[in-house]
Amino acid sequence: MGNPKAFLTVPRKEAGYRPVHDRIHDFGEVEQTLNTRDRQEQASRCMDCGVPFCHWACPLGNKDPEWNDALYRGEWETAYKILKKTNDFPEFTGRICPALCEKSCVLYLTTGEAVTNRENECAIAERAYLEGYVTIEHPERNGKKVAVIGAGPAGLAAANQLNYKGYEVTVFDKNEAAGGLLRYGIPNFKLNKSIIDRRIRVMEQEGVKFVYGKEFNLEELDNLEILEELGKPDAIVVATGTPEARDLKAPGRELKGIHLALELLSQQNRVLAGMEFSKEERVTAKGKKVLVIGGGDTGSDCIGTSHRQGAKSVTQIEIMPKPPVGHNPATPWPNWPVILKTTSSHEEGCERRWNINTLEFLGKDGKVTGVRVQPIDWKPNPEGGRPIMVEAGEPEVIEADLVLLAMGFIKPTQPKFPENVFVAGDAANGASLVVRAIASGRKTAEAVDEFLPK
Repeated sequence: MGNPKAFLTVPRKEAGYRPVHDRIHDFGEVEQTLNTRDRQEQASRCMDCGVPFCHWACPLGNKDPEWNDALYRGEWETAYKILKKTNDFPEFTGRICPALCEKSCVLYLTTGEAVTNRENECAIAERAYLEGYVTIEHPERNGKKVAVIGAGPAGLAAANQLNYKGYEVTVFDKNEAAGGLLRYGIPNFKLNKSIIDRRIRVMEQEGVKFVYGKEFNLEELDNLEILEELGKPDAIVVATGTPEARDLKAPGRELKGIHLALELLSQQNRVLAGMEFSKEERVTAKGKKVLVIGGGDTGSDCIGTSHRQGAKSVTQIEIMPKPPVGHNPATPWPNWPVILKTTSSHEEGCERRWNINTLEFLGKDGKVTGVRVQPIDWKPNPEGGRPIMVEAGEPEVIEADLVLLAMGFIKPTQPKFPENVFVAGDAANGASLVVRAIASGRKTAEAVDEFLPK
């Protein structure tokens, strides 16, 4: 701990976002970065707590006090080496993680101003690439082969760790490139896809093989020859995520102009990658009144994408109550603080409404024109469990000619696998955070290594 009084004298300083009038016209990353002096000063605020709750809260067990201290001292390479021990992809989590560590930071719990761990992490990763701290390793091979099905964050983390342990690893994915929801769900304005490509190149140089456009029947993994050149692998890791989005089976769902969120998000990312779609296939908000149903991060991503496509207006509705601002006594630490979150996309313009239930979709000539909704309230369930929804106002119609359903994903049900098949990430646990998927991938790699005979 280089500066024991910095937490008293240095206020939290975030890099912030590019100006709204500038960023809504492109899909470049919205988040800016601090200069080196300010970044090291922010790292100095870490108090190196005797019991580091940040380390406890992070699914990866990142050693934030250690790499913050190295960063403060200007020892960037040391900071990266510490970070790499626990996190395979700090350049991903440094951009899109909700920073569980910051919500457990003692400074957050006492002053509301946590150490800027997420931004510091991203800065360390970027400096590592810039100055050559990201080196190519060539592990000694142990003669065993592992197939990883799914190239999302869990599959990539499992593949990375297994490769370092000496296994010959081949990653298969149904899409045309690696990344999973990192590539096809998260907009470029939050995570530029060149960041993913850069990491994949490193993994390929270290020996991990990637095969794209390949989908498997998970019911047949007990006798599956993955590919002729790979043969039957010694173990298989299933990291196929949560492919089924939660739908809304209200009357009128068949109308044109109603789409699951990923239909918009994945297509837009593919367009930016150079893929072309016909006018009939294209999902676009250009010139339209957009209604986003769902108040989470995916809904926020739909808002930001709609703005950049040229939406006429954007409204977001959520069936749950509006969370408190700043502090919520109902979710004290160590619970995740359920408080109002305003994202960069919300800042760009959006009407937000809570406690709104969708009744039916309205349309004309087969196309959606609006959604009939009703204000509701929630009352405690006398039998415990989920609160009871009750009407709290008269139904109304929200005009919309593009409706995006962003209500999460359904946890997949996996078949009974043979003992040499391991399930990782969202495929095992249901939809969650990227940082948890990476942690699960690392844990799965350990399980594979313990299972296979030496």
